[in-house]
Amino acid sequence: MLFSPLVERAIEIAAEWHDGTYRKGRWTDPVLAPPQTEALAPGVPAMSHVTTVALTVARAGWSDETIAAAFLHDTLEDRDRHARTLAADRLAALVGEEVVAIVEAVTEPKVDDAGRPLAWRVRKDAYLATLRAASAEAAAVSLADKLHNAYAMASSLEAGVDIFRAAPGRTALSAGAEDQLWYFRAVVEATAHHEDPRLDALRARLAKEIERFAAAVGLA
Repeated sequence: MLFSPLVERAIEIAAEWHDGTYRKGRWTDPVLAPPQTEALAPGVPAMSHVTTVALTVARAGWSDETIAAAFLHDTLEDRDRHARTLAADRLAALVGEEVVAIVEAVTEPKVDDAGRPLAWRVRKDAYLATLRAASAEAAAVSLADKLHNAYAMASSLEAGVDIFRAAPGRTALSAGAEDQLWYFRAVVEATAHHEDPRLDALRARLAKEIERFAAAVGLA
C-alpha cells in the first residue's frame, strides 16, 4: 500500500507525544541554531529516533501495523514533556489492539507495583523475558530500536563524546559499557528463534553496530 492511514495516524500521535522531548545527548551540532533568546536543545529530538526506527522496519519489509508500532514504540514507556503517561487502552482506541500488542512487547517496566523505580538490570531482564515470547513483529521493532541505539552510542564515542559521564546538555547512560554490550547481545539472542530473513538482516546489521560500539569502548 502506497499510503497507510494507520501509519499516518501513528506518526501524528508520536509527533504529539514526543514534542519537546529529547534523547540523552547528541554527537553532532543542531541543524538549526535556536534564536538567541532560547537555550540550545539538550539533545537530539526523540522524534528523530522513533522515525529512524520506523523507517528501518519499513525498509526491511514489515507490515503497516509493525511500522505504526515502530513509530509508537516509546509512547507507553516514555513520558511526554508534561510528565504525563499514555495508557495502553487509550492508545489501542486510536490505533488498534494489534499495534498496541507490539508496542507493549517492546516496552520495559520502569517501576515496580509500589511505584518504586526499578534498577537498570531488572528492567532489562524483564524486557528480555517479554521479548523471548513476543511475535516476530515485536522482534523487528526491538532490533531496529537497538540498532539505532548502538549506532548513536558508537557515533557519539567516535566523536569524542563521553556518553557515560553527565555534562551540560547531556545525561549519562544508566549503565556502563560492559552492561550495554551484554544487553545488545542479549536482544539478538532473544530474537534468534524467529526464522525470518527480514530479522536475519536486522540482526546482522545490529551485530555490526555492536562490534563498532565494542571497539569504541575498548572491548572488541
